[in-house]
Amino acid sequence: MNIITVLTDFGQRDPYVGIVKGVVLAINPGATLIDISHEVAPRDVKEACFLIPEYYPCFPPGTVHLCVVDPTVGSSRKPLVLAKDGHFFVGPDNGLFSLVLEGATAYEIANSRFMLSNISGTFHGRDIFAPAAAHLSCGVRPSEFGPILAETVRLPTLHPLVHGDIMTGEIVRFDRFGNAITNISFAAFTDFVHETQHLVEIGDLSFHGIGNSYYEGEFTCLVGSSGYLECALFQGNLATEKRLSKGDRVIVRRSIG
Repeated sequence: MNIITVLTDFGQRDPYVGIVKGVVLAINPGATLIDISHEVAPRDVKEACFLIPEYYPCFPPGTVHLCVVDPTVGSSRKPLVLAKDGHFFVGPDNGLFSLVLEGATAYEIANSRFMLSNISGTFHGRDIFAPAAAHLSCGVRPSEFGPILAETVRLPTLHPLVHGDIMTGEIVRFDRFGNAITNISFAAFTDFVHETQHLVEIGDLSFHGIGNSYYEGEFTCLVGSSGYLECALFQGNLATEKRLSKGDRVIVRRSIG
């Protein structure tokens, strides 16, 4: 399989994305490169972490997922290859892969044969991760990169907390339309509320029910295509209208009359 997806926080202003793709194609000219996004907020590992399980299942087994959001590049954090359900993930061991670690096997990228000859302290996306992704797409086995990592970094507080009849989550990202996407999955939400009455609070908004589409009211709370609870302003930008920020609390109260 020659498909390589690419997720970064590099943006489009600088040449970094093009450089990474050039390194891949120099090793595997037949690779098909798919841009997922390069607009992850700079250094926001948590935002990228929630994106990965949203898009990778849409690709066929054998796909290599190159993910580079790496604020501690050049530190002692390890570069890794992750194998899960026939998919391969390449990137830094900084919590980026927290939501795909279950059932996965992680290998440290330690074999210099699969790196560029000169390793920069500031651009492992070019020197380590891009070559690793290219070699994986050429059929190199994950075990050839280095030893199994017995422990990998997991981000804390990824999931909502429950105390009695209150579930507390947070906004983890905004999409291009200004919709506020939370860390409360539909499964977690339904397990918590069951069939009881409930109230969802975000900023100064409150919702007594969950909608199906964005057009059902001026302000809507619904489960989006990501599988997570999100809030939206119909034909508007909720983030700017309500001055919301990533990390803002989202509260679900059950048994509300």
